[in-house]
Amino acid sequence: MLRREIAVNEKPYQVEVNNCNLGAPFPVKVNDKAVEVALEEEPNYKKPFTIKVHGKPYTVELTKIDRQAPFTVKVNNLLLKVELKSTVKKIVVAPPSPMSVLIQRPAKKILEEGVVTAPMAGKIILVKVKKGDSVKAGDVLCTLEAMKMENEVTAPKNGVIEEVTVQEGQTVNADDVLVVIK
Repeated sequence: MLRREIAVNEKPYQVEVNNCNLGAPFPVKVNDKAVEVALEEEPNYKKPFTIKVHGKPYTVELTKIDRQAPFTVKVNNLLLKVELKSTVKKIVVAPPSPMSVLIQRPAKKILEEGVVTAPMAGKIILVKVKKGDSVKAGDVLCTLEAMKMENEVTAPKNGVIEEVTVQEGQTVNADDVLVVIK
Protein backbone atom coordinates (compact mmCIF):
# COMPACT_ATOMS: atom_id res chain seq x y z
CA MET A 1 0.00 0.00 0.00
CA LEU A 2 1.21 3.49 -0.81
CA ARG A 3 -0.23 6.44 1.07
CA ARG A 4 0.57 9.92 -0.14
CA GLU A 5 -0.49 13.50 0.43
CA ILE A 6 -0.89 15.51 -2.76
CA ALA A 7 -2.26 18.93 -3.64
CA VAL A 8 -4.36 19.49 -6.77
CA ASN A 9 -4.81 23.18 -7.56
CA GLU A 10 -3.58 23.79 -3.99
CA LYS A 11 -6.36 21.66 -2.45
CA PRO A 12 -4.92 18.86 -0.26
CA TYR A 13 -5.82 15.19 -0.74
CA GLN A 14 -4.71 11.98 0.93
CA VAL A 15 -4.45 9.18 -1.63
CA GLU A 16 -4.02 5.50 -0.74
CA VAL A 17 -3.42 2.89 -3.43
CA ASN A 18 -3.40 -0.84 -2.76
CA ASN A 19 -2.76 -3.58 -5.30
CA CYS A 20 -3.30 -2.44 -8.87
CA ASN A 21 -3.79 -4.66 -11.89
CA LEU A 22 -3.95 -3.33 -15.42
CA GLY A 23 -7.34 -3.81 -17.04
CA ALA A 24 -9.15 -4.59 -13.78
CA PRO A 25 -10.77 -2.14 -11.35
CA PHE A 26 -8.87 -1.62 -8.09
CA PRO A 27 -9.69 0.37 -4.94
CA VAL A 28 -8.16 3.76 -4.23
CA LYS A 29 -8.99 5.87 -1.19
CA VAL A 30 -9.12 9.63 -1.61
CA ASN A 31 -9.53 11.40 1.74
CA ASP A 32 -10.72 8.04 3.17
CA LYS A 33 -13.46 7.78 0.51
CA ALA A 34 -13.35 4.62 -1.62
CA VAL A 35 -12.94 5.18 -5.35
CA GLU A 36 -12.89 2.42 -7.99
CA VAL A 37 -10.13 3.03 -10.55
CA ALA A 38 -9.07 1.09 -13.65
CA LEU A 39 -6.11 1.48 -16.00
CA GLU A 40 -5.98 -0.24 -19.37
CA GLU A 41 -2.29 0.54 -19.88
CA GLU A 42 0.73 1.85 -17.95
CA PRO A 43 0.76 5.64 -17.40
CA ASN A 44 2.98 7.12 -20.09
CA TYR A 45 4.71 10.49 -20.55
CA LYS A 46 4.84 10.11 -24.33
CA LYS A 47 1.14 9.72 -25.08
CA PRO A 48 -2.24 10.25 -23.40
CA PHE A 49 -3.70 7.32 -21.47
CA THR A 50 -7.14 6.58 -20.08
CA ILE A 51 -8.01 6.11 -16.43
CA LYS A 52 -11.52 5.09 -15.41
CA VAL A 53 -12.97 6.34 -12.14
CA HIS A 54 -16.18 4.54 -11.15
CA GLY A 55 -16.37 3.40 -14.79
CA LYS A 56 -16.18 6.91 -16.25
CA PRO A 57 -13.18 7.37 -18.60
CA TYR A 58 -10.76 10.30 -18.26
CA THR A 59 -7.98 11.07 -20.73
CA VAL A 60 -4.77 11.95 -18.89
CA GLU A 61 -1.66 13.59 -20.33
CA LEU A 62 1.48 13.71 -18.24
CA THR A 63 4.44 15.90 -18.89
CA LYS A 64 7.37 15.31 -16.60
CA ILE A 65 6.42 14.58 -12.99
CA ASP A 66 8.50 16.79 -10.72
CA ARG A 67 8.89 15.25 -7.27
CA GLN A 68 10.30 18.51 -5.87
CA ALA A 69 7.93 21.16 -7.28
CA PRO A 70 4.39 21.54 -8.66
CA PHE A 71 3.80 20.20 -12.17
CA THR A 72 0.89 20.15 -14.63
CA VAL A 73 -1.39 17.22 -15.47
CA LYS A 74 -3.98 17.52 -18.23
CA VAL A 75 -7.25 15.63 -17.56
CA ASN A 76 -9.91 15.80 -20.32
CA ASN A 77 -8.29 19.04 -21.57
CA LEU A 78 -8.41 20.58 -18.07
CA LEU A 79 -4.99 21.63 -16.73
CA LEU A 80 -4.40 20.76 -13.08
CA LYS A 81 -1.48 21.93 -10.93
CA VAL A 82 -0.29 18.92 -8.90
CA GLU A 83 2.20 18.88 -6.05
CA LEU A 84 3.52 15.74 -4.36
CA LYS A 85 3.88 16.26 -0.62
CA SER A 86 6.48 14.41 1.43
CA THR A 87 4.28 13.18 4.29
CA VAL A 88 3.53 9.48 4.24
CA LYS A 89 1.49 8.12 7.12
CA LYS A 90 2.22 4.46 6.44
CA ILE A 91 4.64 2.75 4.11
CA VAL A 92 3.71 -0.80 3.21
CA VAL A 93 4.47 -1.36 -0.42
CA ALA A 94 2.70 -4.06 -2.38
CA PRO A 95 4.21 -5.14 -5.68
CA PRO A 96 4.71 -1.99 -7.76
CA SER A 97 1.65 -0.68 -9.50
CA PRO A 98 1.09 1.58 -12.50
CA MET A 99 -0.30 4.18 -10.09
CA SER A 100 2.96 4.29 -8.13
CA VAL A 101 4.44 6.64 -10.74
CA LEU A 102 1.81 9.20 -9.72
CA ILE A 103 2.32 9.07 -5.95
CA GLN A 104 5.95 8.26 -5.21
CA ARG A 105 7.72 10.31 -2.55
CA PRO A 106 10.28 12.98 -3.44
CA ALA A 107 13.78 11.44 -3.57
CA LYS A 108 15.43 14.25 -1.54
CA LYS A 109 13.06 13.77 1.40
CA ILE A 110 13.54 10.01 1.33
CA LEU A 111 17.22 10.11 2.27
CA GLU A 112 16.61 12.78 4.92
CA GLU A 113 13.96 10.60 6.56
CA GLY A 114 15.90 7.30 6.39
CA VAL A 115 13.80 5.84 3.59
CA VAL A 116 15.92 3.94 1.08
CA THR A 117 14.66 3.79 -2.51
CA ALA A 118 15.54 1.84 -5.62
CA PRO A 119 18.18 3.71 -7.62
CA MET A 120 16.75 2.24 -10.85
CA ALA A 121 14.11 -0.19 -12.07
CA GLY A 122 15.00 -3.86 -11.65
CA LYS A 123 14.43 -7.06 -9.72
CA ILE A 124 15.28 -7.62 -6.05
CA ILE A 125 17.45 -10.76 -5.99
CA LEU A 126 18.62 -10.67 -2.37
CA VAL A 127 17.32 -9.04 0.82
CA LYS A 128 19.97 -9.03 3.57
CA VAL A 129 18.07 -7.28 6.38
CA LYS A 130 14.86 -7.68 8.34
CA LYS A 131 12.84 -5.51 10.70
CA GLY A 132 14.76 -4.82 13.91
CA ASP A 133 18.25 -5.32 12.44
CA SER A 134 20.88 -2.70 13.31
CA VAL A 135 22.76 -1.30 10.32
CA LYS A 136 25.65 1.08 9.78
CA ALA A 137 26.03 3.54 6.92
CA GLY A 138 27.33 1.58 3.92
CA ASP A 139 25.94 -1.83 5.00
CA VAL A 140 24.33 -3.74 2.14
CA LEU A 141 20.53 -3.85 2.55
CA CYS A 142 19.59 -5.69 -0.64
CA THR A 143 20.79 -6.49 -4.14
CA LEU A 144 18.98 -5.19 -7.20
CA GLU A 145 19.48 -6.75 -10.62
CA ALA A 146 19.13 -4.29 -13.49
CA MET A 147 20.35 -4.62 -17.06
CA LYS A 148 22.04 -7.93 -16.16
CA MET A 149 24.14 -6.21 -13.48
CA GLU A 150 23.88 -6.71 -9.74
CA ASN A 151 23.69 -3.46 -7.76
CA GLU A 152 24.08 -3.40 -3.99
CA VAL A 153 21.73 -0.99 -2.22
CA THR A 154 23.40 0.31 0.95
CA ALA A 155 22.27 2.06 4.12
CA PRO A 156 22.65 5.86 3.90
CA LYS A 157 22.93 6.16 7.71
CA ASN A 158 23.31 4.20 10.94
CA GLY A 159 20.08 2.98 12.49
CA VAL A 160 17.59 0.20 13.02
CA ILE A 161 15.51 -1.32 10.22
CA GLU A 162 11.93 -0.20 10.84
CA GLU A 163 10.45 -1.78 7.73
CA VAL A 164 11.46 -3.84 4.71
CA THR A 165 8.95 -3.22 1.92
CA VAL A 166 10.31 -5.62 -0.72
CA GLN A 167 10.99 -9.31 -1.05
CA GLU A 168 13.27 -11.43 -3.19
CA GLY A 169 11.98 -11.82 -6.74
CA GLN A 170 9.95 -8.60 -6.62
CA THR A 171 10.23 -6.13 -9.51
CA VAL A 172 10.66 -2.48 -8.50
CA ASN A 173 10.65 0.85 -10.30
CA ALA A 174 13.18 3.64 -9.80
CA ASP A 175 12.47 5.49 -6.54
CA ASP A 176 10.24 2.73 -5.09
CA VAL A 177 10.67 2.44 -1.31
CA LEU A 178 12.82 -0.58 -0.35
CA VAL A 179 13.71 -0.12 3.33
CA VAL A 180 12.95 2.34 6.13
CA ILE A 181 15.72 3.04 8.68
CA LYS A 182 15.11 4.83 11.98
